[in-house]
Amino acid sequence: MKRKIALLTSLLLLTAVTLAHAQTLSSVKPEQVGLSSEQLGRLVTTLRSDSEKGQIPGAVLLVARQGKLALFESVGILDPGTKAPMTKDAIFRIYSMSKPITSVATMMLVEEGKLALGDPVAKYLPQFAEVKVGVEKPGADGKPTLELVAPRRAMTVQDLLRHTSGLTYGIFGNTPVKKQYLEAKLFSDDPTNADFVDRIGKLPLANHPGTVWDYSHSTDVLGRIVEVVSKKSLYEFEKERILDPLGMKDTAFDVTDKAKQARIAEAFSNDVTIGTDTTFFDPRLPQRWQSGGGGMVGTTMDYARFCQMLLNGGTLDGKRLLGPKTIAYMTADHLDAGVAPGPLYLPGAGFGFGLGFAVRRDAGVANVQGSVGEYNWGGAGGTYFWIDPKEDMFVVFAMQSPKQRTYYRPLLKNMVYGAVVKPNGK
Repeated sequence: MKRKIALLTSLLLLTAVTLAHAQTLSSVKPEQVGLSSEQLGRLVTTLRSDSEKGQIPGAVLLVARQGKLALFESVGILDPGTKAPMTKDAIFRIYSMSKPITSVATMMLVEEGKLALGDPVAKYLPQFAEVKVGVEKPGADGKPTLELVAPRRAMTVQDLLRHTSGLTYGIFGNTPVKKQYLEAKLFSDDPTNADFVDRIGKLPLANHPGTVWDYSHSTDVLGRIVEVVSKKSLYEFEKERILDPLGMKDTAFDVTDKAKQARIAEAFSNDVTIGTDTTFFDPRLPQRWQSGGGGMVGTTMDYARFCQMLLNGGTLDGKRLLGPKTIAYMTADHLDAGVAPGPLYLPGAGFGFGLGFAVRRDAGVANVQGSVGEYNWGGAGGTYFWIDPKEDMFVVFAMQSPKQRTYYRPLLKNMVYGAVVKPNGK
């Protein structure tokens, strides 16, 4: 009998712990976590009105503070073709919000001693052993020519994480190197990550490693390093070590499960372009290329669980992915005075860049509100998140509208911070 009672007690305790974990992101009234219901309601009204006017199809917005959901709302329509209403469990193409997930995967291997940030990339990917830098010079006819020179130093794993690798994106800009990226059609035939690295390793770098912050395929290359070191596909590693432990059940590189496909959010047909010769991918089709820099899909709540793990210092629901010192290191500014901002410096004024995130350096300077130490990133399809450790708060926003993404990011920040009526710790 005593054994049965002890067993029953253990089961009840286990159930209580499980329920407590399941309530990590339980909902509360905004005022309970120092936020204004009126101001957050004003933001939701703005988004709903914009959807009704046809500015965006629809959106999902999640605001969390002190480990609780202060706001979780959906507005508008999920799919302009079907007019189905937007739902909170809608699946979005998150594009570059894949990058922080790949960065966390990388740092897990660093913590395990299987990878070092100062290692040359060529140690893991020999395709980069002889890479050259393309230096643009005027030709005899006045037109620019490209001279290939040896890099001043080797590209490192840290360079990949902070976008100082010398790699670039062909879809943004028209320099000679970027044109070569486009002409190489690096991913048009859905290559494997190994194929992709074989191709990009033959192209010149746009800058000497460590000299310029240039948004790039760096995180895609990083994804291949994760594969080489872990001896698993990027998705296998991330699913086993990040997605499943965090309960991110709808985050993947495609949505081949037909039962989930009705939840895929779509853009207006005239708003599906994210760069030169690049349009929205169809997540219903299986993807061979597991783009660590931009290939994932997921829900707002999935990403919220990822954000809460980061805000918690690497743990969620009793499961630790990274140590708190590692999270602090990743979210520090890694751009020193020797790194120049490129022509498309996406972090923006007042921000540096860490290992996978833009990091706020100054309370002022930027044209949006925020706290020093806040970190963020967004996706070209219209998704965005930021985490503010000082305010113990994070926000995840999801829509599918490339044209409107830069409009909503400052609007969201200014309106959410306007809802903070009780600063954290006050």
